[in-house]
This record gives sequence, structure tokens and C-alpha cells, in this order.
Amino acid sequence: MTEWLTREQALERLNVRPQTLYAYVSRGRIGMKPDDADPRRSRYRADDIAALATRRDRGRSPQAIAESAIAWGEPAIATSISTVLHGRLIYRGEDAVEFSATATLEETAALLWASGRPVSFASLTASAARQSGTPTAFARLSALAAEGWSSLGRRPAMLQQDGAAATSALATALGAAPGSEPVHIRLAQGWSVKAAGADLIRKALVLLADHELNASTFAARVAASTGAPVAACLLAGLATLTGPRHGGAGAAAIALVEDAERLGPEEAIARWLAHDRPLPGFGHPLYPEGDPRAEGLFADFRIDDGLLRLRKAVLAATGLRPNIDFALAAMTRSLCLPADAPFRLFALGRSIGWTAHAIEQVTSNRPIRPRARYDGPVSAG
Repeated sequence: MTEWLTREQALERLNVRPQTLYAYVSRGRIGMKPDDADPRRSRYRADDIAALATRRDRGRSPQAIAESAIAWGEPAIATSISTVLHGRLIYRGEDAVEFSATATLEETAALLWASGRPVSFASLTASAARQSGTPTAFARLSALAAEGWSSLGRRPAMLQQDGAAATSALATALGAAPGSEPVHIRLAQGWSVKAAGADLIRKALVLLADHELNASTFAARVAASTGAPVAACLLAGLATLTGPRHGGAGAAAIALVEDAERLGPEEAIARWLAHDRPLPGFGHPLYPEGDPRAEGLFADFRIDDGLLRLRKAVLAATGLRPNIDFALAAMTRSLCLPADAPFRLFALGRSIGWTAHAIEQVTSNRPIRPRARYDGPVSAG
């Protein structure tokens, strides 16, 4: 009979942090299922944990430890911008889900940038709204990056102005109508969404604004550590966000939803898993008990019956709960948004975090320069 351990037991046997345990689960190295006594919690396969503990006890070289730790572990960069703590996303001491109940993206920028003053992303350039989408976003940021000042030797207030200008350009490039209203209202106007939908867009943007040291944020910080212009830091983040394991996960979640409608939830899930593909829109290494950002969005709209059946079927088959990508896919369907709306929302919201981290990195005055362990051929000479 298979033995299943509580999270506390698993952490004790492996002697690791919760993030490392969740990373093992996300990579398929430790089986997980909902706790029968409390479905909000999870249990972990004891055999998998014992095998991992045995391999660990055989010892690893310092180089091997360093190589493996860069995924969901050390090295870490000190930051006061955001963190995930006990299953909650925190923005400078504020619970992000609670903050998103009323905050705008402009107010979120003021918080994460520690600006001490209002932030505006107003855009009065009508021509900017005629063409929108990811290619336009890249073009606009590229132009700003090419013309921008180096971020070194400049006061944070000046860097914040650069970040506001870059986010304003990004907003219009992604479909926001020109104007001086808050950016979520302008985005809703550009997408012909009613007032209730505009408020949901506002909440999504706030919840997407930052998420600790994710891949795109790390890319933005690396660019900032070289003294690149703030717009170039956002461009580095945007390029990284396009990957299917990051900002592209929303499109994959929509594809899974469409498969579930065509084949039925159970058949769709079985096909994805049979091809060794993780289910997009479900599970997150930092939120084993469920992504609070997704639950924050679900509180404000009703997902359709097809998505409810898919969510229930995934939980029964894998023990995984919806993450922010599934919530964005559901929101896109509910509001009849453009097909690539999850990526656009992600890019616009996260530009606030990229700017915050770029400023923090520049003011720390520390380069980011890891070393590589060479394992190629060596000249005989």
C-alpha cells in the first residue's frame, strides 16, 4: 500500500525548504495528491521522498549543488519588493490579493516603486492605438531602449519617470485607448469591454504586477545590472515572458480548455499527460495549496460550466488546483477578450515589477555575473 506523507513530514525527511519540495513536485519527481481529510492540503508519496533522500545522502560536489540550486532555490537576490510567504503573495508588506480589491495599476506602481507620489501612464497619442499586439509592443520598447539614457548614476525618481514612460508606451502598444484615465479603463475601451469587465481587468493587472524573482524579472535585473536603460530592462523582461513556460502559459491553458470542450475533460487530460506535458493553468511550485491570485480573480466573475468540469477533473486526476494562467483563460472567455489577452495582461501588469526590480538593482550598484563550470574539451597544448 502506498504511503503518503504530510508536507511537514516530507520537509523533515528531505531537510529542504518548502519551495524545493514544490519544485520536486512540479518536475514530477515526487507524487502528490489532495489530503482526504482536508482537500485544501496535499500529501506526498513517501517512496519518492525516500529515493530522493538516498541520492542526496550519497553526497554531491559543491559545483553540482550550485548548478541544481539555481532552479527554485539559491542563489537569491535580496529584495524588498515582493515575496511569497505561507501561500500568500506580498507586495512590500501588503497582501497582494487584498490590495487588488481596490487598487489600480498606477497605485500598485507607486507602492512597488516606493515613489511616494502618484504615478500616471497617460497617453494622448492617438496614432499609438491604431495597431496593437506583441510585435507592436516589442517595436515600441525597442525604440525607447535605443534612445534611452543609461540607468547608472541617476536618481530613482528619474528612473521611475523612465519606467512610467515605458509602461505608457507598452499599454498603448498592447491595445489601450489613448487618454489620461487609469490604464485599465483605457485597455477596456480599446477592447470594447463594459465597466464591470474593466474592473476585472484592473484587478488582474494588479495581481500580475510582480511575483518575486521569476525568469522575466531576473532577466530585467541582469539588464539593469549592466546599466542598460529602463526601457531596455523592460524589453529583456518582455522577451523572456514570451516563452511557453512563462507568459506563454496562458495560451497553452486556452488550448487545454479547447481540447476539453472537444474531447471531454478526462480525455483531454489523459492525452496531455500521455505526451508528458504538464497541464497548463494548473499547479504552481510556490502554491501547492492553490494560487491565491487565481482565487482572487474567481471571486469577481463566474466561470462557465465547461471550465468548472475541467477544473474538477484536473483536481481528481492530478491533485492540482488552478493557477493564474487558468484564471486569465477563464477571464478571457468570460469577457470575450482578444485571444492573446492573457499575454497582454501579463506583460502590461508585470512591467511594473520589472521597473521596480530594475530600479532596486541599479541602486544596489551590484553586477550580476555568475560563473560557468566548463565541461568542454581542453587543448592538448
